Amino acid sequence: MPEMPGISPDVLRLARWVREAGFTVYLPSLFGVDGAYPTTADGEKVMRRACVSAEFRAFAGGQTSPIASWLRALARLALAESGGPGVGAIGLCFTGNFALTMAVDPAVTAPVVNHPALPIDNPAGLEIGPDDATRLRERVARDGLKVLAYRFDNDRWCTAQRFAAYQSLLGDAFDGRVLPGEAANPSPPPFFRDLVGPHSVVTAHLVDEEGHPTVRARDEILVFLADRLQRDER
Repeated sequence: MPEMPGISPDVLRLARWVREAGFTVYLPSLFGVDGAYPTTADGEKVMRRACVSAEFRAFAGGQTSPIASWLRALARLALAESGGPGVGAIGLCFTGNFALTMAVDPAVTAPVVNHPALPIDNPAGLEIGPDDATRLRERVARDGLKVLAYRFDNDRWCTAQRFAAYQSLLGDAFDGRVLPGEAANPSPPPFFRDLVGPHSVVTAHLVDEEGHPTVRARDEILVFLADRLQRDER
């Protein structure tokens, strides 16, 4: 899924890496201009529109965004078209938590929650309704669902409090990994430089150098997907 403010070249790069690892990739366009690095002003406009859209629950927490139903249907379609033991879901920033709410559906067996920014008004909150939270705990107990997550330690949009809330919800099924903020790309696109700060571990703030902490995070995600989605081939 895209991160705010859209399917940037960095998001497309991540999608290509996943494809090159042997997976079929579905990349839904949810907001913004596909393929563009927006200016800071344009990115801010996209974010404002998304925050008031009926499809998203950007504030307060304790609710599941309506878009989750459509994304779950997309996961079922992907499974029907591509086969395999399940579907992975990679959420980023504004869509970070959507990977978790998609995992309410049994089709999703490998959710990756990257620096989830919602709910914006509650750093310790989760963007998930109580019924979905119960169903997720049931999946953990019944299916052995595991959730992989990443953030920078100085991320102001995805705080330690939020990871603690995920841990409280999911227990040992939540694997939250924290990178040092100084590892973030110091020269990200303008929107991230001017408004966001260290945040996007495997996209805008990734440093594409062998052995770099952000590249190791990317590789860990690919291993997680392979383990959960290619078990019948190993």
